Amino acid sequence: MPEPARLAQPLATLDVRPPCLASIEAVVAGERTIVTCRGEFDVGAEELEPELYAVLDRSATGVDLDLSEVGFCDCGGLNVLLSLRREALDQGKTVTVRAYSPTVGRLLDLTGARELFVTEQAGTPDGSAPAAGPVPDSEEQPRSMDVDQELRLEVGQLRRAMQTRPAIDVARGIVMASFGLNAEDAWTVLVTASQNTNTKMHNLAQGLVGAVHGEPVPAPVQQQMAAAVARVRQTGQGEAGPR
Repeated sequence: MPEPARLAQPLATLDVRPPCLASIEAVVAGERTIVTCRGEFDVGAEELEPELYAVLDRSATGVDLDLSEVGFCDCGGLNVLLSLRREALDQGKTVTVRAYSPTVGRLLDLTGARELFVTEQAGTPDGSAPAAGPVPDSEEQPRSMDVDQELRLEVGQLRRAMQTRPAIDVARGIVMASFGLNAEDAWTVLVTASQNTNTKMHNLAQGLVGAVHGEPVPAPVQQQMAAAVARVRQTGQGEAGPR
């Protein structure tokens, strides 16, 4: 029988923050500063916030973001952008998006955050508003309504995910650090324990984060996590290798 996972005691000194896989480059352009972002913007991108704030402080009127080289962006990365925007508003400045990758554009659309960032891509080259498109005929209107409903549903789901994802990312880091697993197998352990204990993922994650502060983890959760860890290790791919 797998040994129960003991999480409460040894985790207090672990640094479970996810690594930052993104970088920025700032170039002053008159009263504005152009900031080119590259890499993966997830919760680990929070490490860039001090540098982004420093760039904003040095700018006269604000920053223009080039996100065209951001290959991945989730709610954690979006929170970084929104925090920068709030800081700019406090300083009487603005944050705009000059360009973005399809991944970032999709996220801005799903969350309704596009309207918060004035984007050059939304207008014509001379900065004027784009011309209105043709009015859809009656056959296209039902399909448009279906798409609107789907988008509203996705926005609601993603907004809920924005509230729970940080805890889940931290919980995955806890599992990686505690059992020496890579990111993919740590995620498998969380999913398996969630399903086998009939516990929602964000509730499971919050419980593991609480274990860092000495809160007890229910015995069924410990048992299922230990069993899941043993299972992924049996595959021979569960050990975390050098990054």
